[in-house]
Amino acid sequence: MKTILITGGTGVIGRHLSRRLAEIGYRVCILSRSETKVHGFEHYFWDPFRNKIDPEGVAEADCIIHLAGANIGEKRWTKERKQELYDSRIKTGELILENVRTSGKRLSVFISASATGYYGMTTSGKIFSETDEAAPDFTGELCRHWESVADRFSETGARTVKIRSGVVLTPRGGALGRITALARVGLASALGTGKQYFPWIHVEDLCGIYIKAVEDTSLNGAFNAVSPEHITNSDLMKAVAKSLDKPFIAPNVPPFAMKLVFGEMAGMLLEGSRVSPEKIIRAGYNFRFPCIEDALKDLLG
Repeated sequence: MKTILITGGTGVIGRHLSRRLAEIGYRVCILSRSETKVHGFEHYFWDPFRNKIDPEGVAEADCIIHLAGANIGEKRWTKERKQELYDSRIKTGELILENVRTSGKRLSVFISASATGYYGMTTSGKIFSETDEAAPDFTGELCRHWESVADRFSETGARTVKIRSGVVLTPRGGALGRITALARVGLASALGTGKQYFPWIHVEDLCGIYIKAVEDTSLNGAFNAVSPEHITNSDLMKAVAKSLDKPFIAPNVPPFAMKLVFGEMAGMLLEGSRVSPEKIIRAGYNFRFPCIEDALKDLLG
């Protein structure tokens, strides 16, 4: 039985992925700095900010999936918060890499989370693919450094895969939870122009792509994990309102109000471009939820 070690396994995506992997026969272990435990899984402790890690967790692993990272949309991007976003992704990866190197462990594959923020906070007619360069803004630089750590695992002999996910839609919490909370009280309204694109993916499809990355030895490098359907922010809000049988409200939330509340982070909400999933589709992945209406029907009942 192959053993998979997951960082960030107590988070929403980590919990979904851990369950999916266990269901198909993998032994799943979780590397966590939290006292919160996911029932049914072995846990190993680490404290990346004190350079502490249980070496047994890495020694046991055939594959490591690195999901750890502070929630980029949870707080305003102060200087301190930006550093936290950086350290929780990059320093954590570096600590694992150091442990793999010193132990001489040979992983079959190292899979790292990344994000479509790699392509930047911009709205354009361009459809971005994995061959495009990282944007020179905050999210682009954050993702570039995040992925550069993953690339260094190839020096240890591990196959390396980077999953650039769009906004992950889950049954509870996350971005969809915040949107539906507004829609349920009749406040479904587009943000800014509403014309910015919204790259998204159902959590089940994201888990499916991670599982494919574990099992398909032909996969190497970066892959966009986004639904094939390109929608705008306005499309999303209308679809959510419709699925909840609630009104779609006009006018839109003005950009100045968003910037007043969210500061620099508003750019992530007010801008967005199309991102192509063609590479992972060509690799053989078939999306269970390719369109937003089907995804919302599944997630919201």
